Amino acid sequence: MTLLDDSTPETATRELTVLGACPQDCPDTCAMVVTVRDGVAVDVAGSKEQPYTNGGLCVKVDNYLDKVYHPDRVLYPLRRTGPKGAGEFERITWDEAIAEIAARFTQVKEEHGPEAIMPVSYLGTQGIINGLNVGDPFFNRLGATVAERTYCDSGSCTAYAMTIGDTAGVDPESLVHSRFILIWAANIMSTNLHLWPYIAEAKKRGAKVVVVDPVRTKTARQASQHIPIRPGTDGALALAMMHVIIDEGLTDDEYIANHTIGYDELVERVQQYTPEWASQETGIPVETIRTLAREYATSQPSVIRIGVAVERHAGGGQTVRTLSCLPALVGAWRNPGGGILQLPLWAFPVNWPAFMHPELQTPGTQVVNQYLLGQALTGELELRTPLHALMVYNSNPVVVAPDQARLLEGLSREDLFTVVSEHFITDTARYADIVLPATTQLEQEDIMFSWGHLYATYNNPSIEPRGEAVPNTELFRRLAAAMGFDDDPIFTRTDEQMIAEAFDWSAPAMEGITVASLKEKGWARLNVPSPDEYAPHREGNFRTPSGKTEFLSSAAAGGNFVVPLFRQGSNDHQPGQPVDPLPHYIPPRETTSADPDLAARYPLNLISPKSHAFINSSYANIEFHQKVQKPATLIINPDDAAERGIENGAVVRAFNDRGSVELLAKVDASTMPGVTVCYVGHWRSDSLGLSTLSSLNPTRFADLGNAPTFSDTLIEVAPVGAGEA
Repeated sequence: MTLLDDSTPETATRELTVLGACPQDCPDTCAMVVTVRDGVAVDVAGSKEQPYTNGGLCVKVDNYLDKVYHPDRVLYPLRRTGPKGAGEFERITWDEAIAEIAARFTQVKEEHGPEAIMPVSYLGTQGIINGLNVGDPFFNRLGATVAERTYCDSGSCTAYAMTIGDTAGVDPESLVHSRFILIWAANIMSTNLHLWPYIAEAKKRGAKVVVVDPVRTKTARQASQHIPIRPGTDGALALAMMHVIIDEGLTDDEYIANHTIGYDELVERVQQYTPEWASQETGIPVETIRTLAREYATSQPSVIRIGVAVERHAGGGQTVRTLSCLPALVGAWRNPGGGILQLPLWAFPVNWPAFMHPELQTPGTQVVNQYLLGQALTGELELRTPLHALMVYNSNPVVVAPDQARLLEGLSREDLFTVVSEHFITDTARYADIVLPATTQLEQEDIMFSWGHLYATYNNPSIEPRGEAVPNTELFRRLAAAMGFDDDPIFTRTDEQMIAEAFDWSAPAMEGITVASLKEKGWARLNVPSPDEYAPHREGNFRTPSGKTEFLSSAAAGGNFVVPLFRQGSNDHQPGQPVDPLPHYIPPRETTSADPDLAARYPLNLISPKSHAFINSSYANIEFHQKVQKPATLIINPDDAAERGIENGAVVRAFNDRGSVELLAKVDASTMPGVTVCYVGHWRSDSLGLSTLSSLNPTRFADLGNAPTFSDTLIEVAPVGAGEA
């Protein structure tokens, strides 16, 4: 942090350069540089010193000041004055707000039991102290219902850990050494922008870049090859690749013998998954499948970059299992730039127990997945203890959760006490009884891991909190004191004390890194080999019970599970369904073959990728981002549009048995016939009607980790005014 002062004492302008970190749920976790003049932030830029950020920010946060100083910011505690959903509030003091929350929580606890209270949160901010787990100790001590948070990567994490353990995998900076880059279900240029220069450099050096995606995305247009695939059939393609690699003798037999288990069983299993069979499932030509398998196996080092979308269908977990097996099959792990890139966060020795404190939980406390929140609030789940109070923070469930109509019905209950901590009056906050003002990243201190690279980052606060906004850490300190929990030092820790607990600083990965050095420099690469040398599994050493890639997973014996990090540290009430220890294919649920009657009524697939200008629903209310992202739009293939009499730019209604949403039509061949696309994030207040995409999505889980099935959705589309059929 530097102070610049080049004026006389009478006219001094105090200009600070503050080192910060992007707070968003994004793999890039950029190091930021904030310029502050006389206490006002005047510029936010990407650090030119941090190699991965390399001086640039993406469109989502490049104008972060628009959010910080937006006239609609919630700056003071508010109490509801009108009907739920009307968004009518009056200003109150913090003392009044905290007293009312404590009184209502106590009343609910006494009348219905503590499980009648539930937190609802996710990754509206990704910092270690203010992010996913900031409220866990409070709600664990309270005895509240445990919130299972599996919106993203839970199924992938379960599958990945079952196969190769909790390993960081490939260093993204090592991709410059890759000879074959397979980008699977990820639009890098919109959702992982800072990875692209490494891919582009590899391509310049001669690497082939292949994108597997139903849509010809920005990334697919820049790749060497785009392979369109029917939604939810990714596992069929991956298994057919295995079939070809084994059948044609393209395996690395030495690596398999020394560093894997279950190969003989895998060989027998994949015999049924021929390219001809996979072609029928995926819509990909047989020869394209064979060529992909051959090039992937023989162009070493090869790497697979999987996106979060790969898990979002019925068989998403087994798809990730299969993809995680492929690198060992061909010996891709031998060299830097070879293997699979899922979540490098596994490399960070984050001290998660210090932020969850699962020992405070009452054994057997009920668990509710936020994906089913609508059902939980309307009695559909038949919970042991029905819900009578919610506290929402770091999330906007009305937009990001499915089952929107039922969720709104539940939030409208007069007997439900709802608290929302937020920056704005979101679609969810409109239903709150109490709204609390939250700080932005420029107004709070935090320390960051990354799920996309190997740099730890420190966020120094740049400005004083606006109005009466407080960080999540301070919010829960105040709530804990009001509930009488401040007899335990867990609930009186300062931000400084929590940051000191953020990592296991004695871990080898943190050697040479301290809180002080991070705070001063802003960032530090973990103490791992350089990108030119990093090949963590050259000699095996996988973080599995066997120390090997487990084609035949030993962890499958324990049944289906959700990583405790996603459920406040709880291991109670795990899903537990039997899991086949070998990779296999689970087709999508909403297809002609699986449900012909449903498909006859709703013949079009709907996929809902991440937006270019929003982070889920964050920034969707800010004018600049709305202009970049454009209104909520349904991309439909010209053949499907012509069949329905839909013209480009027309208002259409997308609908199924779960709901209906009005969108603008974009007739475009970038999507496959039979596949429609609408990017997520638009608020109800910015929609043509009073519903969004989440009104159409199913509430059934994928096969592993209680992952969502957003991409396993069938709809029909009609011009507005046409009958519903």
